[in-house]
Amino acid sequence: MDASIKGTVRASDKDAQYDEKAKKLLGHKIILAYILVNTIEEFRGMNPKEVVNYIEGEPYISVVPVDSGMTNVKKKEGEKRAKSGKELEEDTKTTEQVIGLNTENSEINEGMIRFDIIFYVRMKEGLTQIIINIEAQKEEPGEYKILNRAIFYICRIVSSQKGRDFVNSEYDNMKRVYSIWICMNMKEHSLSHIHLKEEQIIGSHKWKGDLNLLNIIMIGIAKNLPEKEEKYELHRLLSALLSSDLEVKDKLDIIEKEYDIPLENDIRKDVKEMCNLSQGIREEAFEEGQEYGYREGQEKGEKQKLVRVVTKMHEAEFPLEQIAAIAEISVERVKEIID
Repeated sequence: MDASIKGTVRASDKDAQYDEKAKKLLGHKIILAYILVNTIEEFRGMNPKEVVNYIEGEPYISVVPVDSGMTNVKKKEGEKRAKSGKELEEDTKTTEQVIGLNTENSEINEGMIRFDIIFYVRMKEGLTQIIINIEAQKEEPGEYKILNRAIFYICRIVSSQKGRDFVNSEYDNMKRVYSIWICMNMKEHSLSHIHLKEEQIIGSHKWKGDLNLLNIIMIGIAKNLPEKEEKYELHRLLSALLSSDLEVKDKLDIIEKEYDIPLENDIRKDVKEMCNLSQGIREEAFEEGQEYGYREGQEKGEKQKLVRVVTKMHEAEFPLEQIAAIAEISVERVKEIID
């Protein structure tokens, strides 16, 4: 196998592992609780450790399909024995269908798109449930508008409730949904709430319904670790968790000392593995750049390799000057390739 193909496969594998480890790290209930406290009005001001108790069951991570008709699964549950001998002859056993989130046979159709994280949260009054979906992105995608994808995801979650959370025309039993998107490597730290709004055009009739059913939260995380201040509480935590630059010790110090998050063995292990994977990705990019020593004016095949390696180093957050030095091209050429 060509060395460049081997390098790409190894790097892609590390990228996939890094993505899965990031989802697993975000999926810890105490981390989810910090996200809820900073994005959902009903939980604002609460201690995240208290909010953990409102998260029901274990969050589903990369197992629930997004695809139409695949989010729910029907299961046969329970047995109903006939009471009389005659009925027993006619029908010895009947079953009822229970509909739940589809988490079975996740290894089948490996190319299927799945929600990163999805779970139920019970509100403080103890009765109402809401559905939370969290998606993590390395950067804002260039091939499509990320908000369009968020709208598609939240619509799928809403429509999948029929038969699971409500039946027939009981639309008043729909649960409120939040789709929370964490996008790394942005130009600035940001937080946006996109939701429905009624606008009166003619007349003043108030239509009955819940405008708060659909909620998209977009969280932009810049490359720099934000200062320690209240408005950046969530951004600093997420930046520390997902940063590819911070050392393990620095990450753990921020998580434990600033956020009072107990560093249980699983969280500590996940942080260390993420740091190791991040370092591996950077080393792969560096080695590939040195191996080929790409120059301007090479043939088409070599130019394609140049684009791939420059892109990989950029994703690994190498400075432009360092990429240019390794690839032996100008900084302007590096910018052209990245753009």
